[in-house]
Amino acid sequence: MTHDPDSAILLDPALALPSGPAPRRTSVGVRIGSGPGAVQVGGGSPVIVQSMTNTDTADIDQTVQQVAALAKAGSELVRITVDRDPAAAAVPHIREKLDKMGCFVPLVGDFHYIGHRLLTEYPACAEALAKYRINPGNVGFREKRDRQFSTIVEIAAKYDKAVRIGANWGSLDQELLTRLMDENAKAASPLAVGAVTREAMVQSALLSAARAEELGLKRDRIILSAKVSAVQDLITVYRMLAARSDYALHLGLTEAGMGSKGIVASSAALGILLQEGIGDTIRVSLTPQPGGDRTLEVTVAQEILQTMGFRTFVPLVAACPGCGRTTSTVFQELARDIQTYIREEMPVWRTRYPGVETLNVAVMGCIVNGPGESKHADIGISLPGTGETPTAPVFIDGEKKMTLRGEGIAAEFKTIVEDYIEHRFGTKSAAE
Repeated sequence: MTHDPDSAILLDPALALPSGPAPRRTSVGVRIGSGPGAVQVGGGSPVIVQSMTNTDTADIDQTVQQVAALAKAGSELVRITVDRDPAAAAVPHIREKLDKMGCFVPLVGDFHYIGHRLLTEYPACAEALAKYRINPGNVGFREKRDRQFSTIVEIAAKYDKAVRIGANWGSLDQELLTRLMDENAKAASPLAVGAVTREAMVQSALLSAARAEELGLKRDRIILSAKVSAVQDLITVYRMLAARSDYALHLGLTEAGMGSKGIVASSAALGILLQEGIGDTIRVSLTPQPGGDRTLEVTVAQEILQTMGFRTFVPLVAACPGCGRTTSTVFQELARDIQTYIREEMPVWRTRYPGVETLNVAVMGCIVNGPGESKHADIGISLPGTGETPTAPVFIDGEKKMTLRGEGIAAEFKTIVEDYIEHRFGTKSAAE
């Protein structure tokens, strides 16, 4: 061991903590969709991002527009509600219009209560969807439950569709829960109500999956989820599911909430599970502002995966938070403009500039950390803080290349970023 009395612990190799996430949990891969939009969930594939529309599915044009917007934002699966006859009748037309637009994202049908009837009476709907989502707690009640569940599963097997069996805290199988509660009450050391409820969630998903396999649905067509609205409960439930099965798992905190509350809660829950190697596909269930942009949930899901190092979707823009040294808003405006510009251009850049998503850009506000952070980025700028000389050094690939001055710094830097992307990634594309 290297000896340094001031930092002996830091220099002791035996005490070094591992860096990075736990190994990914081994799960069965599930193919969803066919053709250019097909994805695989689980089986060692990257964690897939999905989202859900909030349009009336019977409104074909509105639904097509929102699905296309979500797909453009990066959603690799999009779920739509199929709750009544007009919605089921609309699904094949939605699929057709999306295909004509060149939007091949797989569609997932969200079924509750009458899914067995809709899939039976609208075979074109059953064929157009790539996956069915059913909740064992409301697929049917009492003697009808197994029959209606069986109908959905048999149709999925017939058309070779994937099925997500999603238990939900808010609509848990009451018969199963009551039985477990009664058994717990008779136990020598009864568990807390919350623990029994979590067990009921896990059993609901696993028993339903086993029944689906008995009915002929292959193991590689099944995805499980067990969604709750409390972070600690969600983490515990998924740890239990992960330990007791090898089915692919869909992660999501249900009813996460609006704004920062929903983002923070989802990030905390999903971040811990992903770090432990649990999870094959995720959705961030944000409540949008009235008339708000639905694609925010896609952006947040991507940023969770990217900031944790699991996937790369868009170039990263590092920017300092600002302080009393940065009373000018120039660096804030430039960071915002560059980030917005990158996101807007990414749909085109993905095909024109292969690898551009790995780009790192730094927009810093003063001399304290500005030059250092800019050197670590692929391309960075250190703007002048309050009282500093009105100059802005630009660093490219770790070296200072130029210094910008005057009123047009922001516009000049944006042009420099565009030129850098064209030079670095355009050349790569042309060579390939």
